[in-house]
Amino acid sequence: MKLDFRRARRADYSAIRRITRDAYLRAGHFTAGHPYMSVLENVEHRAEHAEAWVAEASGAVVAAVTLTFAGQPYSEIARDNELEFRMLAVDPAVQGNGVGRAVVRRVIDHAQSLPAIRAISITSATFMERAHGLYESLGFQRVPDRDWYVPGEDVLLWVFRLEV
Repeated sequence: MKLDFRRARRADYSAIRRITRDAYLRAGHFTAGHPYMSVLENVEHRAEHAEAWVAEASGAVVAAVTLTFAGQPYSEIARDNELEFRMLAVDPAVQGNGVGRAVVRRVIDHAQSLPAIRAISITSATFMERAHGLYESLGFQRVPDRDWYVPGEDVLLWVFRLEV
């Protein structure tokens, strides 16, 4: 599947919202009423305060990811000279075809094109085992001393990092 990776446009927001919602619900990460779902579905806010990117195949958006940097509103863990990516979602209709891997590779390529960026960081919940395998297969390493808990919840989030 040939993918184009680009910054999201306003016309993409409804597709990003649907893909993100469907991917997280189908994976069983959250229920429809979980408070984090409203964060995931607020593409407009995310695009205003971070960089929303999409992967497009044959003219259709099939995946989305959010990029952010240290000190920005959507950054949870990025340090100076790190690009952080969040909210990676692949349309369930095309999952299993390497789209997620291709998107992470494109994020790596993009990070390598940014002169100030020396590493990529990502947070992943302990229950997102498929994501962990993907990140590790692309060279990301766990950084346990940067792991953290969701405020007010007993949910441990792991940090992965890749030097670029």
